[in-house]
Amino acid sequence: MSSQASLRPAVVLSLVLVVWALTGLTHAQPKGGYTVRQLLKVAKKTVPRLEWKRTPLVLKATAGLRLLPSEKAQALLEQVQDVFNESPFFVPDDSVSIMNGTNEGILAWVTVNFLTGHLYAETRKTVGILDLGGGSTQITFLPKSKKTIGSSPDDYIARIDMFNSTYELYTHSYLGNGLMAARLAALGALGADVFKSSCLPKKFREEWSFGGLTYIVSGKPDGYVGYKLCYQEVLKVVKGIVHQPYELKDTSVFYAFSYYFDRAVDAGLIDRTQGGMLEVRDLKKRAKEVCNKMSKYRPINPFLCMDMTYITCLLKDGFGFKENTVLQLTKKVNNVETSWALGATFNHFQNLKIHR
Repeated sequence: MSSQASLRPAVVLSLVLVVWALTGLTHAQPKGGYTVRQLLKVAKKTVPRLEWKRTPLVLKATAGLRLLPSEKAQALLEQVQDVFNESPFFVPDDSVSIMNGTNEGILAWVTVNFLTGHLYAETRKTVGILDLGGGSTQITFLPKSKKTIGSSPDDYIARIDMFNSTYELYTHSYLGNGLMAARLAALGALGADVFKSSCLPKKFREEWSFGGLTYIVSGKPDGYVGYKLCYQEVLKVVKGIVHQPYELKDTSVFYAFSYYFDRAVDAGLIDRTQGGMLEVRDLKKRAKEVCNKMSKYRPINPFLCMDMTYITCLLKDGFGFKENTVLQLTKKVNNVETSWALGATFNHFQNLKIHR
């Protein structure tokens, strides 16, 4: 295909949904190809037949696959590639790949700032992003202070050229600090055949699966539970691991999404459709309430105390946000999901350059 500019982005946007399906198929890898075929059926209905040959298929896998053993991850990617090659759509080079965490954060930043109008505004005022996935978490923002850049590790600063402008971003992805991976780290740090936690209801005992393995987890029927004890458990997952950018001590605007949004909905802090604005202290206050009244919230999610406490700990003791920092929790902006997908589309079609 000689002209990328003539290619349609529809399937790029549609197929990013398959990433979530792939990460959940570690037990039954043959289903990976089936899942992609189902999405291609949707793509065929969306894209006119005459456009199929010049509509590209692109799949970017995220932390769920980065955490898998390389053989399992590669097997899933090869299944997708085989299905792509059989399809009537255009399959560019490197159409199926695992995206590195840094690019995931940068492209999510591009998505949110494009949708909110900041990338084509006359001023260079932008918003930061906080993305909490299952396997990893990302933070990306445009520093206002040179101290932030000067005090950060070299690989936490990335420069992007985009839409005739250059942005020097603070960005990092913490593999293993996504919500599900953090659960495992907090539970596993306690070491036992049955992982017991002060973050879970006393009488709770169930199987829980993550990363292709199943664990037995439970509360402490004869021990103490609650927010303070839970906080000490999850603090081990954050302390000394997450870097605190200099200027987060000051007021900044951040959009938070993925599990930040989902758990705020579960905890009754925001509306599922509208989202909302919260201070970090609001998340802390609700985490305390959930942990100290676990029986009330267990029907919603028995892990809600652990998850809300981890989110609070990550924001405060991890990134170093003040309790009065305001976060915009949202799932969509202008009916487009707040994720890396739209940014990845720009990356594919407009040759977005990312330098590290």
